[in-house]
Amino acid sequence: MASTTPPPPQPSPSGITVGFDLDMTLIDSRPGIRACYRALAERTGTFIDADLAVTRLGPPLVDELAHWFPAERVGEMADLYRAMYPAFAVEATPALPGAREAVAAVQDAGGRAVVVTAKYEPNAKLHLAHLGIEPDAVIGDLWAEQKALALREHGATVYVGDHVGDVRGARTAGALSVAVATGPCDPAELREAGADVVLTGLAEFPRWFSDYRGNWRPERA
Repeated sequence: MASTTPPPPQPSPSGITVGFDLDMTLIDSRPGIRACYRALAERTGTFIDADLAVTRLGPPLVDELAHWFPAERVGEMADLYRAMYPAFAVEATPALPGAREAVAAVQDAGGRAVVVTAKYEPNAKLHLAHLGIEPDAVIGDLWAEQKALALREHGATVYVGDHVGDVRGARTAGALSVAVATGPCDPAELREAGADVVLTGLAEFPRWFSDYRGNWRPERA
């Protein structure tokens, strides 16, 4: 039976590459998304329970819209939501505690921090620019196992996220799965999904990463 233990980090001229999810990992997107859903409901005359919607962030936008619109309108509503999003969601969305410090911990150590998210990429970049968080790359429109495409492309050996879908993405990529319990999934659910490490939030990440780097030996590759 094949081992499910992720391989050790591989050597890189710029150090370790760490991937980060966006919603509920780096940013608390609930206020902005709630506001955007309410605006969409008002504009379309369709009931959307925005408070319920923000309790299940993580999967693609179209999955949530399918709860409120008929299938033939979901694509159209997704385009409208994304167009409305910058006006309603970006300024309303704060960084989660420790987000800036987590990205900086990787970069200050000579590594690369990449954001891999299911969010529409242009809107993801708007959030990061507004908050002054500057990763080395931002890749959007990827969910769960699809995230492995970007993680492999960028050589990420660690992926940090808040959802079981993020755990699946990390495992598919052969990366270490570091989960933060700041989203809809509790620590037990994240561990059951296969997370290698579970942190309360990103405020704990710099210390964990320092310890992880201390045990990283490129010559093992």
